[in-house]
Amino acid sequence: MYTFDSRVRYSEVGVDGNLTMEALIDYFQDCSTFHSEDVGLGVDYLNEVHRVWMLSSWQICVNRYPHLCENIVIGTAPYEFKGFVGYRNFEMKTKEGEVLAYANSIWSLMDTQKMIPAKPNERILNGYALEERYPMEYAPRKIAMPDGGEAVEPFTVKQHHLDTNNHVNNGQHVRMAMDYIPKNFGIKQLRVEYKCQAKLGDVVCPVVAVSEDHGGYTVSLNKEDGKPYSIIEMIGGAI
Repeated sequence: MYTFDSRVRYSEVGVDGNLTMEALIDYFQDCSTFHSEDVGLGVDYLNEVHRVWMLSSWQICVNRYPHLCENIVIGTAPYEFKGFVGYRNFEMKTKEGEVLAYANSIWSLMDTQKMIPAKPNERILNGYALEERYPMEYAPRKIAMPDGGEAVEPFTVKQHHLDTNNHVNNGQHVRMAMDYIPKNFGIKQLRVEYKCQAKLGDVVCPVVAVSEDHGGYTVSLNKEDGKPYSIIEMIGGAI
């Protein structure tokens, strides 16, 4: 597993002094970026061959959110390529080996000129050492929106929501959705299904539903025509 060491910063914690879910996602995304850069398959190379990895889904499970100044180790490992789809696990641990959080993610490789799926070339396939799938309970990729959701006030995508691909960053989808849950709601499991890109100036029309079966919230960030950019499911629990 590819890893890097870090320490929880003041800018990454919430009012309780613990790492936020948004910062946890940033750590996982940064870890996969560092991994790709270090094996020569990073942003510059993908730009050269007109390819980009688009995140299709997250499943993130939290045992405990680390505290301010706690030393942590973030790791990632790809475990399968299937056609144009890549699968990657993540883990966050303490220096002593306590597993704080772990995740599964599914990615699609896209041709940026034709904007169609593209199979990885030999350099990409050979550049990543595949490992065994992480031992966790894998949830379905697709997320069902519960009935009875409430539409809330739409908003427009701003410049600060964008990443280097000029669409709303994966983590920003989660930040947007978390605006509609109680501030003291502890997320034990997060699932995100990304449906289509949201770009600068697009209007986002959120729909928020309480999930009675698991005591959580599901937020659909919709286009003006009602089709979702993404669906985010947040399940609470004791952490």
